[in-house]
Amino acid sequence: MAEDADKPKIIIDEDWKSQIEREKEAAKQEAAQSVAAEEDKEEFQMPEASFSLLVSMFSTQAMMALGQIPHPVTGKTDVIRPQAKHFIDLLAMLEEKTRGNLSGEETAMLSNVLHQLRMDFVAAPEGATPEGATE
Repeated sequence: MAEDADKPKIIIDEDWKSQIEREKEAAKQEAAQSVAAEEDKEEFQMPEASFSLLVSMFSTQAMMALGQIPHPVTGKTDVIRPQAKHFIDLLAMLEEKTRGNLSGEETAMLSNVLHQLRMDFVAAPEGATPEGATE
C-alpha cells in the first residue's frame, strides 16, 4: 500500500470537455462578428475605374495644391506650386500619351481641364512652398 500512496493520482475532470465546447462556440461567434464588421466596411463601393475619374483625381490634387480647395485632413488651403505643377505635368503627359486613343468627349474634357489648371497656376500666388522644393 505504500506504493499506492507514492503514486500521483490522476483526477479526470469531465467539465473540461464542456468548457472546450463553450470556448469553441464563443470563438465562432467572435469570428462571425468580425466577418460582419468587415462586410459593413465593404459596403462602400469604389467608383468604377474610368479615364474621367483619373483626370478628376489629378485635377483635384492640382486644385488643392493651388489653394482652390481645402486639404481634406488639415482643412487648410495652402498654395504649393511645385506640387500643382507636378499634377498638371502628369495630366499633360497623359494627354500626350493618349493622343488619338480617346473619344472626342474625353479629349475635350482633358484639354479643358488642362487649360483651366494652367490658367489657375499662372494666377496662383507665389505663396507657401515647402522647404527644399523647387519649381
